[in-house]
Amino acid sequence: MKKTLFILSVLLIMPLSYAQQESSFGTGEWFKFKMSYSGFLKAGNATLTVKDAKVDGKDVYHVVGKGWTTGMIKWFFRVEDLYESYFDKEAIKPYKFIRKIDEGGHIKDIEINFNHDQNKAHVFNKKHNTKRVFDTPVNVQDMVSTYYYLRDNIDIKSLKIGQEIRTDMFFDEENYGFKLKYLGEEVIETDFGNVLALKFRPYVMAGRVFKEEESLTLWVSKDKNKVPLRIKADLAVGSLRADLEAYKGLKHSFKIIAGKN
Repeated sequence: MKKTLFILSVLLIMPLSYAQQESSFGTGEWFKFKMSYSGFLKAGNATLTVKDAKVDGKDVYHVVGKGWTTGMIKWFFRVEDLYESYFDKEAIKPYKFIRKIDEGGHIKDIEINFNHDQNKAHVFNKKHNTKRVFDTPVNVQDMVSTYYYLRDNIDIKSLKIGQEIRTDMFFDEENYGFKLKYLGEEVIETDFGNVLALKFRPYVMAGRVFKEEESLTLWVSKDKNKVPLRIKADLAVGSLRADLEAYKGLKHSFKIIAGKN
């Protein structure tokens, strides 16, 4: 369950493929994911919700991500995570990001405000009552806005197996560079039926959470929605899997090859 929303955000931005396309999402979209640990033990749930809001008079999307443990796991490792991103509706660049988590007593309460004119991130660490300013790359994303930026800019037709994808993200108090490899197409079985998916292999930092750099595999629907269908991670101890359990408010038709029996 831990790092669920971080895992969901590691779908990255395609270089050299920025042709404007029809928007892939809109207000009212909602996803719910079910989490399982080591393939059999239910670990928790996560949701992503798209809302309307305003930041400094600008119309923005407000995406709220929540994650929590359930069942037996919550009795020995309780998780309550909240992530919020406010980003521009046209350019999909973040203005404000909130990360408020309690993961087994590991607590963070951080608010980040982005100044894209000056390429700065203003970080307010509420737990420690500190404020710091960091330089950021041009067009930097936060860990939630990255996925939505990708959905409106990725050119599915240009993807080639083995192609590596890179982008910049600001996370907590540092700039973070990601690399992801496209692995091809695969039909996967979901709660809704068989779905044609795009398969990716993100590179992550091996160590305390992930077993190795290539510990993650992600599947995203090959349609105009680019819905995250499944995430599988090999952790330092055990494995974690997230599967789409419910959805509503999709902007386009969700393509299902064969319905569930």
